[in-house]
Amino acid sequence: MRRTLVTAVALALASFTAASTAAPAAPGVPMSRPATTTQLPRNVVPTHYDVAITPDIAGLTLAGKATIALQVIEPTPTITLNALDMTFASAALTPASGKGRALTPKVAVDNAAQTATFTFDKPLAPGAYRLALDYTGKIGTQANGLFAIDYDTASGSKRALFTQFENSDARRMIPSWDEPAHKATFTLTATVPTGQMAVSNMPATSTTDLGNGTTRVAFAPSPKMSTYLLFLSVGDFERATTQAEGVEVGVVTQRGAIDQARFALDSSADVLREYNDYFGTPYPLPKLDNVASPGASQFFSAMENWGAIFTFEHTLLLDPSISTQSDKQRVFAVAAHEIAHQWFGDLVTMSWWDDLWLNEGFATWMASRTTSMLHPEWNTQLEAIGSRESAMALDAVESTHPVVQHVETVEQASQAFDSITYEKGSAVIRMLEGYVGGDAWREGVRSYMKAHAYGNTVSDDLWREIQNAAGKPVLDIAHDFTLQPGIPMLRVAAGKCENGRTTLTLTQDEFTRDRPGKTPLRWRVPVIAQAAGGEPVRTVVEGGTGTLDVPGCGTVIVNAGQSGYYRTLYAPAQFAGIRSDFAKLDAIDQLGVMNDVWALGMAGLQTPSDYLDLVKATPVDADPQIWGDIAGALRSLDNYYRGDAARQAKFRAFAIAQLAPVFARVGWDAKPGEADPVKVLRTDLIESLGALGDRGVIDEARRRYASRDANALPGELRRSVLGVVARHADAATWERLHAAAKAEKTPLVKDDLYMLLSSTQDAALAQRALELALTDEPGATNSAGMIRTVAGLHPDLAFDFAVAHREQVDTKVDSTSRSRYYPRLASNSLDPAMVGKVRAYADAHVAPSSRRASENAMANITYRVGVKKQRLPAIDAWLAKHKG
Repeated sequence: MRRTLVTAVALALASFTAASTAAPAAPGVPMSRPATTTQLPRNVVPTHYDVAITPDIAGLTLAGKATIALQVIEPTPTITLNALDMTFASAALTPASGKGRALTPKVAVDNAAQTATFTFDKPLAPGAYRLALDYTGKIGTQANGLFAIDYDTASGSKRALFTQFENSDARRMIPSWDEPAHKATFTLTATVPTGQMAVSNMPATSTTDLGNGTTRVAFAPSPKMSTYLLFLSVGDFERATTQAEGVEVGVVTQRGAIDQARFALDSSADVLREYNDYFGTPYPLPKLDNVASPGASQFFSAMENWGAIFTFEHTLLLDPSISTQSDKQRVFAVAAHEIAHQWFGDLVTMSWWDDLWLNEGFATWMASRTTSMLHPEWNTQLEAIGSRESAMALDAVESTHPVVQHVETVEQASQAFDSITYEKGSAVIRMLEGYVGGDAWREGVRSYMKAHAYGNTVSDDLWREIQNAAGKPVLDIAHDFTLQPGIPMLRVAAGKCENGRTTLTLTQDEFTRDRPGKTPLRWRVPVIAQAAGGEPVRTVVEGGTGTLDVPGCGTVIVNAGQSGYYRTLYAPAQFAGIRSDFAKLDAIDQLGVMNDVWALGMAGLQTPSDYLDLVKATPVDADPQIWGDIAGALRSLDNYYRGDAARQAKFRAFAIAQLAPVFARVGWDAKPGEADPVKVLRTDLIESLGALGDRGVIDEARRRYASRDANALPGELRRSVLGVVARHADAATWERLHAAAKAEKTPLVKDDLYMLLSSTQDAALAQRALELALTDEPGATNSAGMIRTVAGLHPDLAFDFAVAHREQVDTKVDSTSRSRYYPRLASNSLDPAMVGKVRAYADAHVAPSSRRASENAMANITYRVGVKKQRLPAIDAWLAKHKG
């Protein structure tokens, strides 16, 4: 699954009957792992599901029939499986042999535990049986289970159905053993309105017109897979296909939008060919679709259903009236992520959600690798730094968790979808691949695929294959970085350079934002160091202190190439040399150093203004991604001055002075043959200079918005220009944008307009956007996004509003997201009192074992308050010294 920027957790549920969490392991020592967690008794397992679904699309209900082939392992008088919001009309159990009478059990549904229990008059003997169930269920309006999306078209409003089952929502459509280790095969039949298209994991084998306005579509049996990967969609769709190595690759969209998915289709075919080669195991299904849906979720943007990926339109379609180069790159990267899951997650699946990172960390890394390889013109390898930083932001506070985390409840499983799982998982893989070498890593992955196809694994299954292929001690390093939380920090000091070699002294510590004086954990840290003009040196730093001889006498970069997951803190003399030679560093090292200096400065481990020194040392013609990152950092720093206009004006004068020459070089309009990263930088700079109050950019954005010249607002600039206009909107401009949103018939554009209405810096207009979000007008899945967008500039206002209207807001948020959604609205507050408000919300509405999002939000607020109080004075002093 590709999560959205705001991931989420589910509502509190009954605890699973699971082994207790294992105690943390010492570095390098395998964690004592409990048996695979399960909510269900282990005495019955499914092998095959025959399922027939008849949705009432208008009434939002479903009728289902399921016949489940199962194996009773030991005598039992009951069969318990997962079911939620279901009513059973009948249930019958027969021996698989066909001999013997059917048994009619008593049925007890427990919605709190999300189970249905079938009780028989006497214990069932071990053996094979068939459980036939006739039931009804619900169709939702948020992305959980089988859900409906309503969307506007030129010919009127339409409704389509889709499924979203990860992590534990198959139980909303099919009574099932809804846990990843309970793999089985599936045969699905759907009765749908005649003329509409039904799509599932496998190709349709028959289509029968029933003569009453409905058509029965039967799909081929699936391979053995977990329930959360099953998929069904129904709607007024179009499908386009191509072939890739014997596989039919397709895209499915609402009617009329198929051309906007052509890039995704071609990209999917390219990625499939690459992955067939990389994994050494050919994609095993006959087709691979990517199905587009209007709308949005607060939990995810795409889902890796085997053979039928689901992706929201905003991450699959490219509408020339509004899409940018960044959108194009995101479409490719997300498709590459989801297709990687067809192997890592679908073919081989984690045994339980403890090892979710095996799916998500690997797919994140694989997508990054493949994007860089197949589209070198995008120069995306620098994005690995931003990915690593998003993980470190969570990993540096007390509420962090290990990459491998014990999960006991559905709610805990939902909150596992975070930057530690995705981005830290990816960063650890990148580091280990650099340590063992790309060829050895790939051979280990290929062996892992062959050994565990159609099965379930834990992390050590992967580490063993990598270690065997590499012939290096991978397991200890992997355990250090995945079984304990936190970020190593290497303090660097250098002795004299003698005989053409520089001797570094490295002292290991731990980077934390909220626990000064904490006793540091220990890691075995793979390190690459390089002096200017010299060859890189590789070592593994263990324990407290060590030395490293680096060829060359120039400026030395530790973590050269930035493949390591650790912070580097240079002694003042070392940093002075880096600052002097900054323009000569490789772009990826410039970016890595800047991000380290930013984090260390904000944490008080380095002078915070050192970051501004590096900004001034960055050439105007530096890599566009360097300037894009600087623009984002300056906007972030500007936000700390919120509410202090005089100090903020001084900072903004500096920030605009740094960015304006770069924007002058890039210009408003694209030039023939310009590099793709320049296109991305252009929109970054328009948005950042607009946010910083640059009068020239604001005036030009307004002029273009008001112009009747079609060339004034090309698709590449539309979102950025409208964003500047909306941010600085008065009431009349806001009403004009509102009218455009109401009139728009293209879901992709309409959704954007409602988010723009929520991005104003005027508090009164932001309040109007919040009130609008609670109406039906924006659409069922836009409301939560509008409130979240308001929180970007008005976190206190958005949080207070959402909590005050919680019952209404809950209906606008997919249930998987609720306990994470609210605290994240407050996360960027600068008010110390907000910590108490978030704690009160969590105490009242979130299960005690599942409050990580609330803890993260409180930690971030505390951190931000500290930065404003303790770091901004040093920034102010630096600005006073360097003004003009």
